[in-house]
Amino acid sequence: MRASSTWWERPGLEVREGRLHIAGRDAEALAREHGTPLFVYDLPRIQEQARALVDAFARVGIPFRLRLAVKAQRDPSVLAFVRDLGFVGMDVCSPGELALALASGWRADEISYTGTNLSERDLDAILPSGVHLNVDLLSQLERYGRRAPGSSVGIRVNPRVGAASGLGRAHLYSGAHRPSKFGILDGQLDEALRIAERYELRLDTAHFHVGDGFRTDGLAGFELAAERVAAMARRLMDAGHPIAEVNAGGGLGVPHGADEAPLDVDAYATALVRHLGPLGVTIACEPGDFLTKEMGVLLAEVVTVDDRDGHLVVGLDAGYNVAPEHFIYGEPTPVVPCRAPDAPATRVVTVGGNINEGDDLWAEDQPLPDVAEGDIVAILRVGSYNQAMHLDHCLRPPAGVIAFADRG
Repeated sequence: MRASSTWWERPGLEVREGRLHIAGRDAEALAREHGTPLFVYDLPRIQEQARALVDAFARVGIPFRLRLAVKAQRDPSVLAFVRDLGFVGMDVCSPGELALALASGWRADEISYTGTNLSERDLDAILPSGVHLNVDLLSQLERYGRRAPGSSVGIRVNPRVGAASGLGRAHLYSGAHRPSKFGILDGQLDEALRIAERYELRLDTAHFHVGDGFRTDGLAGFELAAERVAAMARRLMDAGHPIAEVNAGGGLGVPHGADEAPLDVDAYATALVRHLGPLGVTIACEPGDFLTKEMGVLLAEVVTVDDRDGHLVVGLDAGYNVAPEHFIYGEPTPVVPCRAPDAPATRVVTVGGNINEGDDLWAEDQPLPDVAEGDIVAILRVGSYNQAMHLDHCLRPPAGVIAFADRG
């Protein structure tokens, strides 16, 4: 059994002879060679996660489509690797992402566009591309119908229940306690059907996204959402619409700490099939975190170790501008020293970055082994929603990137 200090270990992220290795390479050596801050990507982890989902749905015998949420990760090396897998499509939510997916080699029929608050300018870019579009509000369905009468389109629905684990923010998507900005509500379906009839639209997809970093302990809420969406999809089908796909969106999470278990992919697939299987549809999902979060590590140099009234502050040469997910979403960012990742913790410290803001902190009250100025540390679980969200604040440049398609 792994020690709690190395709960994050897996193939491709290992402790070898007391040193951290990423994709079979010595992490500190990579930092010394390429400079810091530096993202290091263990690309085979994406394939492992993708295959786990595909195999889970194969075991329950249901047609399944997997897409990567490009907003989570758009590095060219990552997209090339995913493209070469051959079985992962692309989820996009803006004209810019759509253009990137097409330029990266995905065909229009491999791309699903689900955005919010579409403008006429957005439709100018989307409609000629031939990609499948899901709209998420009645006004958007009306706008689409005026522009593309007689065509097929999907709708995003909101079952008013969410799924989350730990610090998840499902309420922002589900609107369980107050309305969210996403999705057509059950009470609005009749109006959606009237709009579809007015413009002779064929509703072919029901899309829902109600999760944020949920794992197995969040599946009860997710299954309730799936049950409600199945009923909504059945209403659309009974009204004569050819619903061929129910897209369960993303939100699938990975563990944050030693006390958290990973998502049971078989339980996830079973929950969806239990409610959507009788509809005879293809099930789809489009995760970002689940596919790419664990493959990414950010390497940074310790530039300050300062004892401040008995409280140790460790300063790094990387701030939230290079990896904003923790700053924006509150996602935990475990920090481990590369030269002794399995060493016992000696102090509880604050780990800060180099942005001139007080809340530029990687971790507070984190147990850490002894570190010294010049050491290299690894910030884990940053393969999604970090490099893709780089900020120009303080005119600090983005971090470097090195990606490995093998494990040494």
